[in-house]
Amino acid sequence: MLRVRGLRVYYGRIQAVKGVSFHLHAGEPIAFIGPNGAGKSSLLMALSGVVRREGEITLDGKNISHLSSYDLVKKGIIQVPEGRQVFSDLTVEENLLLGGFNRRREKGWIKKTMEWIWSLFPLLAERKRQLAGSLSGGEQQMLALGRALMGDPRILLLDEPSLGLAPIIVNEIYATLRRLRKERSLSMVLVEQNAPLALDFAHRAYVMESGTVILSGETDMLKSDATVLDVYLGRTREAFFE
Repeated sequence: MLRVRGLRVYYGRIQAVKGVSFHLHAGEPIAFIGPNGAGKSSLLMALSGVVRREGEITLDGKNISHLSSYDLVKKGIIQVPEGRQVFSDLTVEENLLLGGFNRRREKGWIKKTMEWIWSLFPLLAERKRQLAGSLSGGEQQMLALGRALMGDPRILLLDEPSLGLAPIIVNEIYATLRRLRKERSLSMVLVEQNAPLALDFAHRAYVMESGTVILSGETDMLKSDATVLDVYLGRTREAFFE
């Protein structure tokens, strides 16, 4: 479904992603793990078209490397950004409406999808008229995910969805992601500092360091790889998956 070859990302003269290649099948969740500064978030922002990038990106065999972030959203590549980044001065409902901007002309789409979001996140339905900036961190994460879903994604880009959240909220967010994977066959690219969580969720994973992929494979294999456990995560297998 998605194929990336030789992706490079620059911030001025600094190269953050150095020739990364990977692929994503329809309906598949994959993950990128690694230390801070490895280039994981930069990779997602390149896929979203919000940073300068080089290399080839194809969707269903068609080159989309030249497309803007706006056009990529219309193609169904939609990101849930790190740190939520909700519009704090707008209500919950207004944030969701902005997420569905590219589908606003389709009769009935906004109403139907909004009702679906309320069913996924009943707490958001209770707070639909509340300013997004007054929500808790977990509620803002639900809103950020709901806003992305309003755009009808084919590929959901998830940047640190567990960041700064209580374990019970993390479990709820990932339960929703699993539901989306099962019911909607959504393809997902996950960046996650919580490596055990990422490896448990994804089918395949890529380990990044200093802007490059140094290891990749099926998550069952990576869970027992000594390099992943000892070098990049610094824990024994028993402690890592306790």
